This record gives sequence, structure tokens and C-alpha cells, in this order.
Amino acid sequence: MGKITIAIDGYSSTGKSTIAKRLASTLNYIYVDTGAMYRAVTLFALNNGIINEKGEVDEDALVDKLDDVHLKFVPNKETGHSEMFLNDENVEREIRSMSVSGFVSKVAAIKEVREKLVKIQQAMGKDKGIVMDGRDIGTVVFPDAELKLFMTASPETRAARRYKELLDKGEKVTYAEVLKNVEERDRIDSTRSISPLIRAKDAIEFDNSDMGLEEQFERIYDYSQRVIVREG
Repeated sequence: MGKITIAIDGYSSTGKSTIAKRLASTLNYIYVDTGAMYRAVTLFALNNGIINEKGEVDEDALVDKLDDVHLKFVPNKETGHSEMFLNDENVEREIRSMSVSGFVSKVAAIKEVREKLVKIQQAMGKDKGIVMDGRDIGTVVFPDAELKLFMTASPETRAARRYKELLDKGEKVTYAEVLKNVEERDRIDSTRSISPLIRAKDAIEFDNSDMGLEEQFERIYDYSQRVIVREG
């Protein structure tokens, strides 16, 4: 039976990566977390003084240094998942911090950054058999994907999930800070001029506000099986 391309888009903290990882593992597909790629570029910008104390991104400086940004996913044998490496350094933990979360939407809105990463993402999925999640996978990266999902949940639900995740990692944050970050990322992601976050016309909208992980996975796995059989 042939393989398909699965594109999962949606708002931050909707559990896209968690579902996508499990789905890819179950189907024996490749999984790509495009958000990790944008987070790594954001970390690069922070580490190189391209984002100033006022939170302003020097877009020209970042574009000039894009050739110095080398990204790759490296499998972690202990966890079974791939982790993000920036210039041969494992940055999986650093890119999940609130400091990176606060700027990633601004960096991801830069045209040249998106163009560079979209090319890499498209090359990764040229042979299909891939599950990729992000903001513009079904609209820009893989507009012909056989299965497209658009995941959503209320800002309050997503902030609560993210808040718990950060506390579990030992970060000192407040729920109010996390909610503000979620709402601001929604605004920037949805209104940027380049590849804004929108639901593809043929994407299945999936609101998981009141849904546990197991129910989510079972429903999405069922969607994938139906499409695989149809395309078979």
C-alpha cells in the first residue's frame, strides 16, 4: 500500500507535535516538527544579538547570517524521537524555553527565513511517508498533501497546557504570562503577510479543547487509515 503525506497545522499548544510524533511512529512514517526549526533560528538570533533588549528583531542582520544557520534532526536512541541540532549542537531543550517562545512568531514572519526552511521541509517530504506539523504545511509546504488537519483549542485551554509543561520543566512562569504569549503568537501567526496561519480549504478542523490524547489519536489515526485506503 502506498504512502501519503500528512500535514498537521494549527495554533500553538494544540498538541500538534505530540499527535504527529505518535502518528508517524504508528505508521512507520518520518516525523518533522517544523516549529522546532523556526525555534532554532530564533535561538540563533538571540544568541547572536540579533534581537535587542526591546524585543526588536534586526531582520537584515538575520537574513545576512542565514547561511550560517545549519539545522538537522538527529535521532535520540533513548527516547526514540529526533531532536533539533543547530550548527551541530543539540538545542532541543533551549528552543522550548519561554524566551524563544516570545520571539519565534516574529522570526517566523520573516520572508527569507520562511523561504529557506520551506525548501528544506519540501525536500524532506519528496518521497511521501511523512507527518509534518507547523503553521503552513497544508497551505504552502505540501498543498497537495493527501490528509490535512487543522488543530485548534481555546486560548485558555492551550495556555493551561503550556503552563503545566513549562512548570514540569522547571521554568518560573505565571499562567498570565503564558496566556499572553499564546494570544500574541496567535495574532502574529494569523496576520503576517507571508504564509499566515489559516486553515486550508480541504483540511479537517479538529478542536481538541475537551478531548484527551487517546481520543485525539484514535480519531486522527482513523482519518489516516481511511485516506491511505482511498489512495491505495
